[in-house]
Amino acid sequence: MLKVGIIGVGTVGASVVKILQENSDIIEARSGKKIVPIMGIVRDTSKDRGVNIPLSSNIDDVLENDDIDVVIELMGGVDEPFKVVKKALKNGKSVVTANKALLAYHRYELQSKAGNVPIGFEASVAGGIPIIKALREGLSANHINSIKGIMNGTCNYILTKMMNENVEFEKVLQEAQELGYAEADPTFDVGGFDAAHKLLILASIAYGIHANPEDILIEGIENINSEDIFFAKEFGYSIKHLTIAKKCDDRKVELRAHPALVPSLQMIAKVDDVMNGISVIGDRVGETMYYGPGAGGDATASAVIADLIDIVRAGQSSPMLGFKRTLEGSGFTLLDANDIETKYYMRVKVVDQVGVLAKIAKTLCSFNISIDSFLQKPDTKDNSFATLLFSTHKCKELDIQNAITELEKLEICKEKPVMIRIED
Repeated sequence: MLKVGIIGVGTVGASVVKILQENSDIIEARSGKKIVPIMGIVRDTSKDRGVNIPLSSNIDDVLENDDIDVVIELMGGVDEPFKVVKKALKNGKSVVTANKALLAYHRYELQSKAGNVPIGFEASVAGGIPIIKALREGLSANHINSIKGIMNGTCNYILTKMMNENVEFEKVLQEAQELGYAEADPTFDVGGFDAAHKLLILASIAYGIHANPEDILIEGIENINSEDIFFAKEFGYSIKHLTIAKKCDDRKVELRAHPALVPSLQMIAKVDDVMNGISVIGDRVGETMYYGPGAGGDATASAVIADLIDIVRAGQSSPMLGFKRTLEGSGFTLLDANDIETKYYMRVKVVDQVGVLAKIAKTLCSFNISIDSFLQKPDTKDNSFATLLFSTHKCKELDIQNAITELEKLEICKEKPVMIRIED
């Protein structure tokens, strides 16, 4: 029998308890052992959690309990969970966590401290999609050329509604909050930070690269409006919030999380509403695509229990991140964000007069940027202004950022230009 203690019995924790109890027969058949939740830790023991296991507010009732074999950490946050997981490992207890923020900052330290004590973290990325297992096991014979994912259901829901119903960001965000898809403070989701944390975890498994959120390019969807949607539709794109890990020729890896225009015919562009989707390209298998719910109590709990079953089956685990020595010889380093090269879309609000486009083009040309596609929309409220919508040929991130700075200085520009990257 494997005895489990759960620290944090919220939506996911309660689902873990219920699934372990209600599906105990199938879980035992697949693992070879009964997996039994025997204790839960919560801040307020007077609140009904809908579970029939003993609850305590003292974390040591789990960490110091010799009967408990595995600690499931579902607290949220970074610093306190790090202390909790370290103590669990020190006491010889296996750990399963769904905490992406913890792993975004401390995954390498935890791997070092764990040694041969298993740490499962399938639930930390993309909810019920078994992407960790796919990278660690199913694709382990492949050099991973790229990972491209939609890994935040809140962003995807908002952008899907904006694309399909021509509504503005603020209205859809409010609706998402009312439906429970977005938090009261949605910054972590719509700002791209949640997706970036997940990207860092996948990049560690795929490339062995050690980076923190502060090291990579992260942007949210707050500035996208109906004019951007109009351009996307006109030129056959969907707008998605993407996480991208891409291997470069010079042993660099680019990591970024931001909104992007994606050709509508690509599979990743068809992932809508609150669903998640991840495309992985391996050098031998080619492209594989993973689709499913990225959040929710039962979906995330399913991934947690999959880790428990693996712990029962394996006894000893392979290294947490799935490699026993540096990947691909000398390993990879992080590409500086300024050196990223891609195509770009820009929205520039200008005074509607002769010569404006020439001035815009001249400024862009001074940074080696050329225009590919172009649309102009008159301002319906004030005909003295117009909005220029255009895409560029491939250029460097540093050049486009410098160009935006220079465009903003021009008297003909009435707002800071908005840029979205294009991923063909």
